Amino acid sequence: MINSPTLPPGLSAATRRRFLTVTGAAAGLALAGALPGVSSATAATTDATKLDPFTLGVASGDPLPDGVVLWTRLAPDPLAPFGGMDRRAYSVQWEIATDERFRQVVKRGTAKATPEYSHSVHVDVRGLKPAHEYYYRFRSGRFVSPAGRTKTAPAPHQMLSSLTLAFASCQASWEGWFTAHRDLAARRHDVVLFLGDYIYEFGNDRGVRPGDDDLLRTRQAVTLDEYRQRYAYYKTDPDLQAAHQSAPWIAVFDDHEVVDNWADMYAGSTPTNEFLVRRANAFRAYWENMPLRAPQRPNGPEMQLYRRLQYGQLAEFSMLDTRQYRNDQANGDGTKAPNAATADPTRSILGFPQEKWLLDGLSTSRATWNVLGHQTAITLLDTVSGPNVAVPMDTWDGYSASRDRLLGGIDERGIKNVVSLAGDLHRTVVSDLALDFNDPDSKVVATEFVGTSITSGQDGQDLDAGGRVLLEENPHMKFGNFQRGYVSCEITPDAWLSEFRVCDRVTVPNGTVSTRARLAVESGVAAVQQA
Repeated sequence: MINSPTLPPGLSAATRRRFLTVTGAAAGLALAGALPGVSSATAATTDATKLDPFTLGVASGDPLPDGVVLWTRLAPDPLAPFGGMDRRAYSVQWEIATDERFRQVVKRGTAKATPEYSHSVHVDVRGLKPAHEYYYRFRSGRFVSPAGRTKTAPAPHQMLSSLTLAFASCQASWEGWFTAHRDLAARRHDVVLFLGDYIYEFGNDRGVRPGDDDLLRTRQAVTLDEYRQRYAYYKTDPDLQAAHQSAPWIAVFDDHEVVDNWADMYAGSTPTNEFLVRRANAFRAYWENMPLRAPQRPNGPEMQLYRRLQYGQLAEFSMLDTRQYRNDQANGDGTKAPNAATADPTRSILGFPQEKWLLDGLSTSRATWNVLGHQTAITLLDTVSGPNVAVPMDTWDGYSASRDRLLGGIDERGIKNVVSLAGDLHRTVVSDLALDFNDPDSKVVATEFVGTSITSGQDGQDLDAGGRVLLEENPHMKFGNFQRGYVSCEITPDAWLSEFRVCDRVTVPNGTVSTRARLAVESGVAAVQQA
């Protein structure tokens, strides 16, 4: 039985009843944890569906030295409510092998796909060997899923000679085809970091894909059913499925998995009680559709997203949440001049408990590379030419005291080889992170690679007017690009190499991908250099 979480503070029973009336059973499901009249204890279980239920593909995620999460979701009619499934539980068999033909199966079992979680399956497989490649698949009745490739993390004491990773973000489906994911999948990285905006809660009836004027794609996602349908639409894309099947993912959300530029309990003029219901819907749909463990399963409008994953002695990943605990954006959001509000030391983009967790973890890390996987740029982004300064209120610029505490703490504690990986900007921005961005001689304590978008912003160009201003006004910024794509990295004990893969076009389905630049960081030297 799934327990009902406590209602968030200020969310009265009357408010919940009102939202049940407005949005139907979906909102109640997000808050109460179970469908009316259905629970895992009472629902009948069956082994078969009449149509292929694996239309959304398979995925794996959050690798450990001895395990990985395997994911799928049964959906024979993916855009229908509940994916076209009956409101009862189904048995799903899974197996994991050391070879692609599954002649050497090392683990197998049966999981239950229940309607409470839209028939998603999250199998936390343990007992695997460190730093090993595996293949996995699922079976439901007579149907067998596509096979996925995954790889476990190395043992805590192990020093890998090399680790390959990709990171990506921001994939508005109506803005283009997922050409970058097709290229990413072909490279078969050891791990993929997805840093937010996996879906967009709003649609656009002038999109470039056939059918982009369909109501399911254009209406705003607010209810649980609507968020589930949005994920289902995205996940039917074959290139996105291939990217998931190619490697384990470590994922965090940003704003558009919920609503544009939300912050803690705030989302524009929406009343807090109403927004928390929407946030609960969005969180639940996110967990249902991503390869995440049980500790990340949301409790109403709360979700433990930030977490740490170790890759032996080579790298440690601190995956952050810059949405759920931040103060509301200063100065009414937008792009404004920095002022006392943006520098207010009582404000935080992470929340003070997460700030402490991050710095304490970095201080005790024994890894060569300390990686921050998160949503948006830490670096200063002056966006206007001349003596005036205007910075985005939604990035770390709007929370400069948080930035100062983080970069100052890295320096004071002697933490080496900190690399920040982020997205959100829909452009590539590579920067040296200095203690004082206004002093060209200030000490550089970390490196930041902000990756461009998969599709958001459509085709773009090598360097637009905004990118030229950024390079002119921000001397700590070392490279910029405004094309779509992702970043492919190779990490060794001696160096970090980032390869920026860009698409010539995403507004057509047959674009090509090439390498725009290769930039490197030497171990022990925070400055970025050409590879």
